[in-house]
Amino acid sequence: MDAALHRLSGKIRVRNELIHSVRDRLAGAAKLFELAVFPSRCKICLRLLESPHDSVLCRSCVDKIVPDRSPACPRCGRFFEGAGGPHLCASCLNAPPPFSCHRSGARYQRELKDAILLFKYRKYQPLGGPLARFLYDALRREDAVWTGVDLIIPVPLHRRRRQDRGFNQAEVLARALGGLAGLPCDAGVLKKIRNTPPQTTLEHGERRTNVRGAYEVVKPEDARGRTVLLVDDVYTTGATLAACASALKSGGAGDVRAVTLAQA
Repeated sequence: MDAALHRLSGKIRVRNELIHSVRDRLAGAAKLFELAVFPSRCKICLRLLESPHDSVLCRSCVDKIVPDRSPACPRCGRFFEGAGGPHLCASCLNAPPPFSCHRSGARYQRELKDAILLFKYRKYQPLGGPLARFLYDALRREDAVWTGVDLIIPVPLHRRRRQDRGFNQAEVLARALGGLAGLPCDAGVLKKIRNTPPQTTLEHGERRTNVRGAYEVVKPEDARGRTVLLVDDVYTTGATLAACASALKSGGAGDVRAVTLAQA
């Protein structure tokens, strides 16, 4: 009886291995057919993606996303036009923001802008990794950003907006950035409690009012006394970061800094 069961078990194992082998071959053939009939192309320049490691964008377009080394305000991070060194801008001299330091990787233009639009609105979530790598490489030597940081927190989306989009692009960036920097990321500390109109639909003067009081610290014990790094995709007026930083400071955070991929 034992011998018969052993033979039966062996036959079942061989059959399963054969099924898996055939399935893998069919999947491979289907993938080759898909690539032959519907070849993958870069979503920016439309060139064929030749490398198996390329995802969404070709290597040429990724390599064109480079840091902006223009002088900037050391507080809000606003890039200055022309020559000169870093200095506080008029806005920060008159009304300093609640975050102590903000830096962007580059300006919101060209391939970086295209990549952010694909990532955020076309839902190409795999772009979060390369964009986080770009941001980390652009800012890794900024001591004012990184020294003493305890925790990375993404700018939250309201739950309805997150459901519509399927993910929070700031959270994807923050988690990837935390992995690169060796820092913990917690998306549960800060919550958006009002579903405000998108900032992009408003005039600059309306943006600060739109997000005032829209964020709340729901885990104050995780923010209390800590140095926090906020992460978002695009910096325009700084209203969103200011509202988040104000909520975190009210919730007990010791210092709040911020980084964004780009500034418009």
